[in-house]
Amino acid sequence: MAKKQIKEKSIEETLWESANKLRGSVEPSEYKHVVLSLIFLKYANDRFEERKQELINEGKEAFINQAVFYNAKNVFYIEEESRWDFIMENAKQNDIAIKIDKALARLENSNPMLKGALPNNYYSGLGLDRAKFAALLDEINKIDTLKDPENDLIGRVYEYFLAKFAIAEGKGKGEYYTPKSIVNLIAEMIEPYRGKIYDPCCGSGGMFVQSMKFIEAHHGNKRDISVYGQEYTNTTYKLAKMNLAIRGIANNLGEQAADTFHNDQHKDLKADFIMANPPFNQKAWRADNELKTDSRWYGYETPPTSNANYGWILNIVSKLSANGVAGFLLANGALSGEGIELNIRRQLLQNHIVEAIVILPRNMFYSTDISVTLWILNRNKKARTVEQNGKMIKYRNRENEVLFIDLRQWGEPFEKKYIQFSQEQITEIATNFHNWQREGKETTYKNVEEYCYSASLEEIEKKGWSLVPSKYIEFKNKDEQIDFDARMRELQNELSELLQQEEESKQELKALFEKLGYKL
Repeated sequence: MAKKQIKEKSIEETLWESANKLRGSVEPSEYKHVVLSLIFLKYANDRFEERKQELINEGKEAFINQAVFYNAKNVFYIEEESRWDFIMENAKQNDIAIKIDKALARLENSNPMLKGALPNNYYSGLGLDRAKFAALLDEINKIDTLKDPENDLIGRVYEYFLAKFAIAEGKGKGEYYTPKSIVNLIAEMIEPYRGKIYDPCCGSGGMFVQSMKFIEAHHGNKRDISVYGQEYTNTTYKLAKMNLAIRGIANNLGEQAADTFHNDQHKDLKADFIMANPPFNQKAWRADNELKTDSRWYGYETPPTSNANYGWILNIVSKLSANGVAGFLLANGALSGEGIELNIRRQLLQNHIVEAIVILPRNMFYSTDISVTLWILNRNKKARTVEQNGKMIKYRNRENEVLFIDLRQWGEPFEKKYIQFSQEQITEIATNFHNWQREGKETTYKNVEEYCYSASLEEIEKKGWSLVPSKYIEFKNKDEQIDFDARMRELQNELSELLQQEEESKQELKALFEKLGYKL
């Protein structure tokens, strides 16, 4: 009788089970940072040991304790008391948390590229349960971090942990790991081959990692790209530096973790490419008297305090170079906002900056199930010829047009309850976009029912400057043309009114009982 195969647990599942055992001694929101720093330490050690063995095999054993022979191969040199073997030998000691803090400090001090990347005196202040922490170290010790060099290990684990904490921490935190297939789509559409790339809310650095993978896949040169970013949360800022460091991606994430609006770390930056996933519908992002005359809004009205969506848009516009292109995500409500948002949107369209609006399927994110929009902005939509990765590309004049793409029915199942784009779909979508942009025998674009439509500014003006794709793309089922965001707002208002009426009825009933002498 054949033995029943037991499904091997993924790295993420194994780590979650071990980290979850720390419940009670560590806040849920801290688990991911505890685990990821340790994975980084293990990964750095595995690379160090691999390089050390290479030196021995090459007959260079005399140089195994010289950092330069590791750094030359983009490997971090690790001193003896920072090595994983030393950590595991002391894993069950009372002072293991202090030893890990010291190990991380030594690693950072001996490798300048890690400056500001690793936690300082972090573990010793957590009050970890020694036995449970030792069990977690045992699980991490089992992981072969070099088994799949092409996989984004830190990003994968980070995404998995965000999904697990979405309910515990609440979905309103605005911290979303951008799924890989969405980042790949953005990269394929804006093609960041050469120049400065910027992410104003870079999270754990996933946009940069996938950008470099795009360049490698298209046989470009990673040295032609400079990375600039900013992140508000200190622990996530360190994760981003860690994530980039292990891949040898030089970066400028600013001097510190900081709020992009109130402490811009790249005030004079003009980027060739911007990729971003800002917090959706961020409330109270500035006080009424703050940032009213900020230079980033120059030429536009000051974005409203009630929602940061248009603050993010104008921050991105202000950072684009003369030929800069941006691809970023926003909640669908930004497509049809009224008042100041409408005025800013009209101005962006009249300035010929909006190039494409792409509505994505629901259930693509671990931490929210809403459908979101990919905006493509372009500072230069004129007819031009551009050299890209060794090829001369002719672009049409699309100044007075915007391409709308509806992908709500696209994607394939992923981990049962999620949706992702296949590589074939990403290629098809990007090719269609580039065919719309470019001239040539092979670049034939056509409007397609229920998929895409190239709208003129005149058409958009007639629609009240709305950027909702279903207002332009023809659908066989006319119900699809419902403005779902507007309808949702109507239903929310109706619900608020009903709740208000219910509260008023309760108060009236309470007053009546008190009149009758009953105390409630």
